[in-house]
Amino acid sequence: MSNSSHQALWLAGHGPIRHRKETVERVAPLIERLVADGRAADTQTAYRLFAAADRLSCVAMNVVAHMTYAQRIDLSGRPLDAHDFKPSPEGHTGGSLNMVPAFVGYLLANALTGTTRGWLMGQGHCVAAIEAVNALTGDVSPAQRGRYDRSEEGLSRLIGDFYSYAIDARGHPAVPVGSHAGPNTAGAVSEGGYLGFAGVQYVHMPLPEESLVAFLSDGAFEEQRGSDWATRWWRAEDSGFAIPLMILNGRRIEQRTQIVQEGGAPWLAEDLRHNGFDPMIVDGRDPAAIACAIIASEDALRAFAADPHKRYPARLPYIIAETEKGFGFPGAGTNAAHNLPLPGNPRTDAAARAAFNASALDLFVPEPELDEALLALSNHAQQDRKLESGHPMAHRRPGAPALPAPAWERVGDSGSAMAALDRWFVSLVRANPGLRVRIGNPDELASNKMGGTLALLKHRVNEPEPGVPEDMHGAVITALNEEAVAGAALGNKGGLNLIVSYEAFAVKMLGMMRQEIIFARRQKEIGQPPGWLPIPLIVTSHTWENAKNEQSHQDPTIGEALLGEMSDTSRVLFPVDGNTAIAALRDIYASRGALACIVVSKRDVTQRFDAHAAQALAEKGAAHIAGDPADACVQFVAIGSYQLEEALKAHAHLARLGQASCVTVIMEPGRLRLPRDEMEAGFVDGDDTVRALFPPGLPRVILSHTRPEPMLGTLRRIDDGPSRTRALGYINRGGTLDVAGMLFANRCTWAHAVDAAAAVAGWARNTVLDEPRLRAVNGTGDPAHLLNTGN
Repeated sequence: MSNSSHQALWLAGHGPIRHRKETVERVAPLIERLVADGRAADTQTAYRLFAAADRLSCVAMNVVAHMTYAQRIDLSGRPLDAHDFKPSPEGHTGGSLNMVPAFVGYLLANALTGTTRGWLMGQGHCVAAIEAVNALTGDVSPAQRGRYDRSEEGLSRLIGDFYSYAIDARGHPAVPVGSHAGPNTAGAVSEGGYLGFAGVQYVHMPLPEESLVAFLSDGAFEEQRGSDWATRWWRAEDSGFAIPLMILNGRRIEQRTQIVQEGGAPWLAEDLRHNGFDPMIVDGRDPAAIACAIIASEDALRAFAADPHKRYPARLPYIIAETEKGFGFPGAGTNAAHNLPLPGNPRTDAAARAAFNASALDLFVPEPELDEALLALSNHAQQDRKLESGHPMAHRRPGAPALPAPAWERVGDSGSAMAALDRWFVSLVRANPGLRVRIGNPDELASNKMGGTLALLKHRVNEPEPGVPEDMHGAVITALNEEAVAGAALGNKGGLNLIVSYEAFAVKMLGMMRQEIIFARRQKEIGQPPGWLPIPLIVTSHTWENAKNEQSHQDPTIGEALLGEMSDTSRVLFPVDGNTAIAALRDIYASRGALACIVVSKRDVTQRFDAHAAQALAEKGAAHIAGDPADACVQFVAIGSYQLEEALKAHAHLARLGQASCVTVIMEPGRLRLPRDEMEAGFVDGDDTVRALFPPGLPRVILSHTRPEPMLGTLRRIDDGPSRTRALGYINRGGTLDVAGMLFANRCTWAHAVDAAAAVAGWARNTVLDEPRLRAVNGTGDPAHLLNTGN
């Protein structure tokens, strides 16, 4: 076919895809530039790719519609009969239809320039678009290989598997396609189930020389704030090219988006300009418009990066792809387009069936044309580049970090565990200069005793303030938005990360953390474990030491919630001093593909564990610290530094009365749980270890940093029932108090622990507590009587 024929073929469009004048005017000079730069072979080849993208988009949109409604597809174009449709159609159809031209436009940009860019999709419910395109191009995941392909049989299997709800004997999904993006979606790096989180992560994802296209949604724009700060964080010196592409279809589930209500694409463009972006409005229905915008955006960033006189903030590109929800199918532009655009089920409704078949005919591409299009776009070998599923962000595995030997604290000394962590983390950063660092910091890094980290790495700002630890290229991402700063660390999977927060406010990060945990765990389950370095969340200024503030600042929920996830991927640790905190963090960084929550006291506490004991505690998750279980009448189990101090006081009090007890520290409760599957069973301590630490039948009092009930559930293996085991912890009491007041209000003082010990050991209460202390414990006396533990 001649050059003019390829151009004419593209100019004619295909099916519902038509090329606007402004798109045509952008394509011609782009092709000229690509040929002149040597990035495209010739004009004929370029126009062939543009025409191929139209046809791939139409077929993929057709497959998406079939995935919602049909049980099979007929590639000859014959209409489907009633029995060919699903009894119960399901799918996020409108958004998925909109994703097709956008994703094909991304493929087209790659094919035109010979560059495999990364991709991220924030609207994970639009996965049907990705799966349809991947099946057609053959770029499928290992689990999908041999099951889904561009044949009628392979596409029909994909269509039938979608929302089949199939389950295997072990309770796992029995088909490698789900309702959202997952590890079986070739090239996916995030589920995208929590709208808005991709918007605060994408700018931190590409390393230098990499390029990323982040597909975002207008609905997510109003879901999660913080994405408009991207220009504050991007630096050409340590980051690759990050290109946000919003699919502006104007609708959420039940109504128009706020952007459209305010004025649509022009309003959004003006808002973005105020936040330092350089927006570009393009036709979101046309893969050619998408591809031109991606290439232009990347070229603009490359030009900025090469400018020796560049000044920050850079005006980052932002592509606004205008479309209507469900473009290319009946019901487009209506609320119904979100899920089931047709007015009825084609299986039982003749009118709906006729509408479906008419739309399928409009999107139809004869098989020879489809083969030609797929051949044109499959130019990876000629260009010596990876398939899109092989983009670098989907396969992060930085080198193992050097873990410097800590400067261990001396037993008996008093100091802040956070300050000890700070000193070791500074040495970790210095030992690993090749790892890009991101610190997610909602606000008070220095106040939280990480002043050394702040002095070394500094707040990242556009205009540093003299005398303040700020720098244009700082690694500390600071904003009063927990999700936004957590996104900096979670996006930086090619580097070294840390998140530091008040315990109470870390709960705002929970959804984002959980999305990462779920995705990583599923990768492990299918035999493709993630290779990125673990991402620790340190929560401090915690429930017990934040007594001086109101109850909003006294909340252990984050640790409780993360303990509910699978413990091999979601680690929760409660170090009790500086050495155990260092040992915990060091142990975490030695692993891969896990998130961790470390609850650390910032106030001074007594150093209880030496170097050897701290490392043993990190390895097993629990250790004895006082007394001998073989001789004890009761065992105090401490989870948390303040809880350990009260347990030791209770132990000493009983010793003065001639009653033998022991004190055991649990730093990682997840190692002691009943495993819920084989993978978690490989992580938890074995029965022999648990029996040695917690002898069966020994009366036990657990003092927990958290609420007692969730911790008891986690520690079911050492719970011998209410007559032999009692648990103390946060019982939702607080206010403007001191630490002693918090402990008393929540019945967690040493005296309450002694009283609980009497209950499980069968002692009379008045033999272990005198009358004033009994009255205090009963809530009828003076709490001051519990401040002195001496006789």
